Amino acid sequence: MGSKKLQVWLPVLFALVMVIGMSIGYQLREKSLGNRFFNLSRRTSLQELVELIKGKYVDKVSADSINQLAANELLSHLDPHSVYIPADHLKEVNEELQGNFQGIGVEFQMLEDTVHVMHVIEGGPSDKAGLKVGDKMLTVDDSVVIAGRNLKPDDIRKQLRGPMDTRVKVKVLRGAITKEVVITRDVIPVSPVDAAYMIAPGTGYIRINKFAERTYEAFMQNTEKLQKQGMKQMILDLRGNGGGLMKEATDIADEFLSGDKLIVYTVGEHVPRFEYRCKRDGIFETGKLEVLIDEGSASASEVLAGALQDWDRATIIGRRSFGKGLVQQQFQLSDGSAVRLTIARYYSPLGRNIQKPYSKGKAEYEEELAERFHNGEVVKGDTSKPSGKAYKTPAGRTVYGGGGITPDVFVPFDTTHMEPELVKMYYKGTIGNFVYQYYMQNQHYFDAMKSATQLADSFIPGEKEWSGLAGYARRDTVDLARVSAKGKADVLKRIQVLMARQIWRSEGYFEVSNRRDETVQKALEGLK
Repeated sequence: MGSKKLQVWLPVLFALVMVIGMSIGYQLREKSLGNRFFNLSRRTSLQELVELIKGKYVDKVSADSINQLAANELLSHLDPHSVYIPADHLKEVNEELQGNFQGIGVEFQMLEDTVHVMHVIEGGPSDKAGLKVGDKMLTVDDSVVIAGRNLKPDDIRKQLRGPMDTRVKVKVLRGAITKEVVITRDVIPVSPVDAAYMIAPGTGYIRINKFAERTYEAFMQNTEKLQKQGMKQMILDLRGNGGGLMKEATDIADEFLSGDKLIVYTVGEHVPRFEYRCKRDGIFETGKLEVLIDEGSASASEVLAGALQDWDRATIIGRRSFGKGLVQQQFQLSDGSAVRLTIARYYSPLGRNIQKPYSKGKAEYEEELAERFHNGEVVKGDTSKPSGKAYKTPAGRTVYGGGGITPDVFVPFDTTHMEPELVKMYYKGTIGNFVYQYYMQNQHYFDAMKSATQLADSFIPGEKEWSGLAGYARRDTVDLARVSAKGKADVLKRIQVLMARQIWRSEGYFEVSNRRDETVQKALEGLK
């Protein structure tokens, strides 16, 4: 019995020691990067065990794999969001929060063993060097052949990315002509705003995909742009936004809320209460506001939606959000790796913590979203009643803590069954590749269009496009002959949306797709 108790409590004790050690000398900061772990002069028994394995074990074991295994085991007994980041992954993880990377500024796709340039970022290094959409990459720096080889996307990125101001020579095939292009790498910004446009007279639409270092700045720029175009009310789309930096979300909340209202507060066992309050006059404090969320909206997205709901500032539309109410801080470790450790919980202005339960382990925690589909909640919003504590907003509405943000207006998930051949086609990327090829064959026609709205009104895919797609799909062993009339109609609409993306990227994609998006249409109805 004693040994069983030891097996249960030993990992917890290890974890407790780790948390206490990391908490010494640290304070909660506005951003979650740049902290270094406090080095202890005395070796622990855990360090001695790791060194013993490295020096005496019968087989060769990678030091990195030992460290990662030990760290993952410790963190698995804490919460689902405390994670260890190996040194070789840290740069990529940090770039995600920084909202940029260093490279040449293109999107590419491998088609029939050839790397095709699908998009060139306007004003980026490749654009300045003269690279064009449709160019086929043959070699990199003369010695690396990338044509005729079935390379993985990460392998290609490693050849093209590199430090700022370094040069890379790319040989491309443009039509029947071979050209050499020398590109000077630079910082490539990744916009946190997918789309910002006037969706209806007086109504602006802004979609934010993450809260990275410059999200607030991008939000302000786009809001000011839309206000100049006559925006009086706004749809803010946070669906699928998994969060990021809390300060970016609270700065945006400040632009919607007046006075010195409380936006969110954080507190932990070793972290004192810290309040984020409004501190400036907001750019959009009075216009009608509707916020779109779904089960993919998490963390900082929930901070923003929760604050606006608690103060009756916005109508929340969609489906219940993910339910992540924990705050992580990143600590640098001496070997170049890092740990992103949960140090506090956050609470909405009314005192709600929307963190869903995780006491039954990480596996069940991660399966909770799937359970929403199984129990019918995403189809019928009242299937799973909120079980957390109830709170009253200033206007008298009831909101709940625990388990995410419950929307004011529920929009069901589209559970229409997709036919097997269509699933296969989307999985293989067949339709996206077809749209690119169709664009290249009709480039003059599409380039004459001035906007995604013009494309949506004038390019209506029909039998010609369906026949072309069916022939193209056969090469991917996809047979569209038995697809139903409804399936066919959906695919033709998809061709139109993807063509908008091919030309105008995410902005064009959402301008066209939002025309048939049920949640967006529900928001527009509410603003009338």
